[in-house]
Amino acid sequence: MLIADRPQALGTHGGMLHILSLTGELIKSFQPHSASVTDISVDLTGEWVATASLDGQVVLHSVSSPESHTFDMKRSLRTVALEPNFAKSSTRSLVCGGMAGSLVLHEKGWLGYKETVLHTGEGPVWQVRWRGRLIAWANDLGVKIYDTVSQTRITYIDRPPDSPRADLFKCTLHWQDDSTLLIAWADQIKVARIRARPRTPTVSASANLPPYLADITAVFQLDCMVAGIVPHPLGNSPSTAGAGVLPTQSDAASVASGASSAVHKTGAPPSLTAFLILAYTPPDMSLLTGNEAIADRAEQARKAAERPELRIVSRGGEELAADALGISGFERWSCNDYVLIEVDASVAERYYVVLSPRDIVVVRPRDWRDHVAWLVERQRYEEALEEIERQAAMGVTAGQGQDAVDAVHVGQRYIEHLVSQGDWVKAARLCPKVCGQDPKRWEDWIFLFAQKHQLQAIIPYVPTESPTLGHLVYEMILAYFLAHDRHALLRMIKSWPKNIYDVPAVIVAVQAELDRAPSSSSMKTTAPATVLLMECLAELYTMNHQPGKALPYFLRLRRPNVFDLIRENNLFTAVQDQALLLVEFDHELMEKRRRDGEDVRPEDSRAIALLVDHIHSIPIGRVVQQLQGRPDYLYLYLDALFHKDPHLTSDFADMQVRLCAEHAPDRLMNFLRSSNYYSLEEAYNVCNERDMVPEMVFLLGRMGNNKQALTLIIERLGDVNRAIDFAREQHDDDLWEDLLKYSETRPLFIRGLLENVGAEINPIRLIRRIKNGLEIPGLRGALIKILHDFNLQVSLLEGCQTILDGDCAELAQTLYRNQTNGFFLNPQTHCPICSQSLQQRPHSLTLLYLCRHVVHASCVAPDEALHEWINHSAGGTQGVGGTIALAAMVRARINTGCPVCKRKGEGRQS
Repeated sequence: MLIADRPQALGTHGGMLHILSLTGELIKSFQPHSASVTDISVDLTGEWVATASLDGQVVLHSVSSPESHTFDMKRSLRTVALEPNFAKSSTRSLVCGGMAGSLVLHEKGWLGYKETVLHTGEGPVWQVRWRGRLIAWANDLGVKIYDTVSQTRITYIDRPPDSPRADLFKCTLHWQDDSTLLIAWADQIKVARIRARPRTPTVSASANLPPYLADITAVFQLDCMVAGIVPHPLGNSPSTAGAGVLPTQSDAASVASGASSAVHKTGAPPSLTAFLILAYTPPDMSLLTGNEAIADRAEQARKAAERPELRIVSRGGEELAADALGISGFERWSCNDYVLIEVDASVAERYYVVLSPRDIVVVRPRDWRDHVAWLVERQRYEEALEEIERQAAMGVTAGQGQDAVDAVHVGQRYIEHLVSQGDWVKAARLCPKVCGQDPKRWEDWIFLFAQKHQLQAIIPYVPTESPTLGHLVYEMILAYFLAHDRHALLRMIKSWPKNIYDVPAVIVAVQAELDRAPSSSSMKTTAPATVLLMECLAELYTMNHQPGKALPYFLRLRRPNVFDLIRENNLFTAVQDQALLLVEFDHELMEKRRRDGEDVRPEDSRAIALLVDHIHSIPIGRVVQQLQGRPDYLYLYLDALFHKDPHLTSDFADMQVRLCAEHAPDRLMNFLRSSNYYSLEEAYNVCNERDMVPEMVFLLGRMGNNKQALTLIIERLGDVNRAIDFAREQHDDDLWEDLLKYSETRPLFIRGLLENVGAEINPIRLIRRIKNGLEIPGLRGALIKILHDFNLQVSLLEGCQTILDGDCAELAQTLYRNQTNGFFLNPQTHCPICSQSLQQRPHSLTLLYLCRHVVHASCVAPDEALHEWINHSAGGTQGVGGTIALAAMVRARINTGCPVCKRKGEGRQS
């Protein structure tokens, strides 16, 4: 069996050739031979396959076309090798050998293939391998290497002394690269390194020498037979870093550039490799010594072979690893029955194939997946998961198919292990990684935790989205919190999405718990558990779009957002019977803000503003009835209503007077002046009870009892200015007379009247009432002020008169200019009364008024005789005197003014 870049070629004992893909799928089958296939060679492209058989023939097949060639060598063949670049080569060469003892090169020429014997006479050729320009083959005496370019044999590597029979323990040749040949024969391994021959000073000395030399860089003696050998790459581990003994390629610089060199120049040494060998232990040691002829029949019986092994041997000869292979029927197979093939990593992931007569075993190097499996077998799950995460962070995929590493499966087993050990917290912490986006797996573990009464351990890790689990899971968690941790219940209700559980079902459960709690109906609940339950219900009702049911709980809990809740959800009807609660709650909030240093006024009450703004949904009478027990709140409510619309409190005006006198006496006067709905007598009695003199004066004035009001001002207040202002407001001359009589004996009042008297009273009238000998402090100043004021008034009057006269003269001149200026008329101008043309007849008379209206004289004077006389007079030839006489006569007969302006005036009046 041999594996190329693309297909696998498998030869059978019956002479069949099967072409398989790397996945084992059959591509094509041939029957090229009548006996066993002994060797197969495939070119680099995988297009051509050559087979050698015991029937003495070499058959060359094309995989994609029916083309084939057969070479009959007459003797049994053991090996064949194609030129590496066979498909693209013009010579299409192949080399073969076998029991005839000759190595024959077949090259394509003009007249077909020609044969060239490269070597003969040293026994059967057991194996041949071609790499680049070099051909290596093995016979009974040893291994030889041939250069196809120079057509010379480079070297001879002899067979180890005392080696067992070559036909029983085959020689294995493998080109590691273009310059390294691995030779495994029986229990010995040799490494040959091909290098360019150094140049010598004399040309004649090296004229007949091959261009390359071969050096044996390593020899290993093993305790087993080698059935196959391939290089195995190693990492830079300490145990293998120094194992490589490869020489550098510095000597290759001497090769001529025109030659097709088989040794590539490299600037750096190749990567370190070890040897992967297929180890076979002989069951009969007589085969190694050559003493096969034994008289004892028991000794002659074939002994069962041991199981073959794959071993990794370093360049230093150290065995790094060993694995026994599960080959069926291995007891009957010999060393030559096994084949070890390497699949190049450039085609697929590096692996190896072991072939036996019954089995094809795919061997892969152990990697991190095997390490994970090893950790899982030893229940070291945490380390296994860490390794998987580390590989994922490095961008390494978990693989596919049977080689895949299922992190979820490992995590599942880890959780099961932790649960069995009772480590519930650690198991719960692992669930997000293991369950991921699988709701079914999440639910199974959550129910298991709940069944074992460990639900609290997994709750912090339960997802609410991506994925979302069933309603039952979340309701079970909320029920657990309802029974054990109500603070957590409130947090979950606020933070969880409302669509992941059945909100009405949770409301029923919480409401039932609240009904069993003590003092749940009290408006000022002190039990913390009850407060938490009410908060939960308020949140649940809000989420369930039932703000009306949530409102009582918000009020009882004194939540500041209650007013926003009412406005946003239009819950004004729901609070019409809870006005007192709203106002009390709002004043508690205001008092708290006041303690915090804020400037808060009672008029800023949000509850009062809400009640006032929505009187259609919250009737005024119902609010007044509820606030009767708190007069201070009732005053604020009625005052806010009055400022909005004074008519709204008309039914409660008397009540508002009493409330204002009690809670805001400084604002009572403004109310008395602004309102007309209260009873004057009731209001006077309220003010009299509280001795509110200014308000009593105002009420007496409104009732018409001006004298009593003036008496209160004079006797109780003693305020001259207020008395004067009151007399001015009433416009009552008798009131002034009473004030003058009262002031006759009081010097202070006389001086006050003199200083503040105005147009309402003549100062002489006051001065004449002053009795002789009455001493009045400040009289001189008061008289001087009176004279000064009157002088000022005279000056103002004179100035106003001068301004008025100037304005009249200017306006009169403007009117005259406007009336005497000419203006333009044309024949098409119409009379504004009859709408006819002004030149209706040649000698018709038209009247021009100073307001610039022009009309027919006949439209103004309805008398027909007057019309004829006017027309007759206007038709004759008259001088200036006649025209003036006519104008005077017309002005005398028609003296009603402009009819157009008159008509407009009548229209405006109507």
